[in-house]
Amino acid sequence: MLTTHGDRAEPAVDRHGGGTADSLKDLIDDRLYMPFPFLRNRHESEAAAGVEAWLRTWGLTDEPAVAAMIAGTRPAQLASYNSPAMDSDVLQIVANQIAYQFIFDDRAEELGRRWPGRLLPLVCESVAILRDGGPPVTALGAALADLHRQVRERCTPAQAARWAWHSREYVHGLMYEAVAQTQPFPLRLGVCGSIRSLTAGVEPFHPLCEAAQPCELAPEELHHPVVRRLGRLSADAAVWIPDLFSAVKEQRAGELINLALAYQRAHRCSLPVAVTLAIGRINSTIREFEKLYDEIRPELSPSGIGYVDAMAGWIRGCYYWSRTVPRYAGAGSASHR
Repeated sequence: MLTTHGDRAEPAVDRHGGGTADSLKDLIDDRLYMPFPFLRNRHESEAAAGVEAWLRTWGLTDEPAVAAMIAGTRPAQLASYNSPAMDSDVLQIVANQIAYQFIFDDRAEELGRRWPGRLLPLVCESVAILRDGGPPVTALGAALADLHRQVRERCTPAQAARWAWHSREYVHGLMYEAVAQTQPFPLRLGVCGSIRSLTAGVEPFHPLCEAAQPCELAPEELHHPVVRRLGRLSADAAVWIPDLFSAVKEQRAGELINLALAYQRAHRCSLPVAVTLAIGRINSTIREFEKLYDEIRPELSPSGIGYVDAMAGWIRGCYYWSRTVPRYAGAGSASHR
């Protein structure tokens, strides 16, 4: 069982230092505020088998490189850590979607890295499926159409509509990322954050978190300004945490849309210093989440509490998954300058 890290003062670091941690992983573990304990879903192995079968059905792991990527990202493990109390049926959809998004994201990077226009057919196909129920023309599109079917069968019409809307935002975000990667000028921190909030792909899972509750949330509860703010904070923290662990991998690949790398460009500092700065932003985000949740919790229904608990689960799950998943193993090597 992994342990949590309490609130601790963050020592000052110079522009080229970063503390005495032996690796970026040690630095993250030492300084990241993580108040949510490690948990996992008892249906994890079942979900892993289901993901493998689902990807095989749609031919998505026929390519050895894709199969290896899925083995290194462990989508069912991420679903388990994020959603430890979720029933097996919704957990399976979550795990399938995580696997699909990893494949879609990598394909979008491959196509759009140098020629964003080559990404347009994939984006247009996805939007047509999600918005209009259009027929797929690729294996990836066929998998998305089936995922959309799973969501419609398990969720209420309103939840399924929200899922599709957030999923379209995610698809559009990957197009913005491809355009940003080709720009000759450095990306500003704010622009990087805006694109990252879309490409994170976390918010499409919020309707599934709602569907896992005993009752559908009332509109006034679901759209309460504080609940909406909690959703934004959860999505940001959940994606920024993996950015810390993936910074080495993405720096080597020449990627730009990463919170730690954005801080490094903005401050012209070493990677450990940039990671430390990013951790400060994440810590303040998590603390704001805790504060707002404490304030609104007495006003929430049991389903509302479960919904926000599931948002917190994404923060927790992304941390415990990122620190052990093979995809981000580079964070455990010696500190990178």
